[in-house]
Amino acid sequence: MPNPPRVLILCTHNSARSQMAEALAREAARKAGLELEVHSAGTEATRVKDDAKTVMAEVGLDLSTHTSKTLYEVPDPWNFDYVITVCDSAAEACPVYPGQTVRRHYPFMDPSGGSLERWRAVRNQQSVQFGAMVQALKDGQDVPPSYEDSPAVTAQ
Repeated sequence: MPNPPRVLILCTHNSARSQMAEALAREAARKAGLELEVHSAGTEATRVKDDAKTVMAEVGLDLSTHTSKTLYEVPDPWNFDYVITVCDSAAEACPVYPGQTVRRHYPFMDPSGGSLERWRAVRNQQSVQFGAMVQALKDGQDVPPSYEDSPAVTAQ
C-alpha cells in the first residue's frame, strides 16, 4: 500500500456527514501519529451545513474552510486505497473503483433538519467509527467492514 494511504469519504451532498467524517478521520490519524490522506466528496455539491460546523467546533475541529465538492474536484479521484460511503444513496451511486480499492459502507443517519443533539449523536458515532478505522490502519489490520463490526463499538 502506498504511503500515506488515501481515503475518500462519499455522501450525497458533501454537506454534513462526509465533511464531519473527513475532519474526524484526519484528527484521529493526527492523534495516532498515522500519515493519512483524507478527502470527502458528494455525488452532488451544495454547501457545508452550519450545524455541521457548530458541532464540529464543539470538539475543536474547524470546518469553516471546508467546501462541498464532487468526486471530480478531488485530487486523483480514481486512485484511493479506501472509499467509504456514509449514506445509502452515495453507496448506490458510487462509481466502480479499481480492484485495489477497498470499499466500505458506514451508513449514518442524516442529521439534517434535526436538533443539535441529533447532529452530536452522528458526530459521536462517526468519531468511534473513524477512530477504529485509523487504529486498524495503524495496526496493519483490515478496516472494519461496518459500524457494528468496529472493535470500539462491540466493546461498548
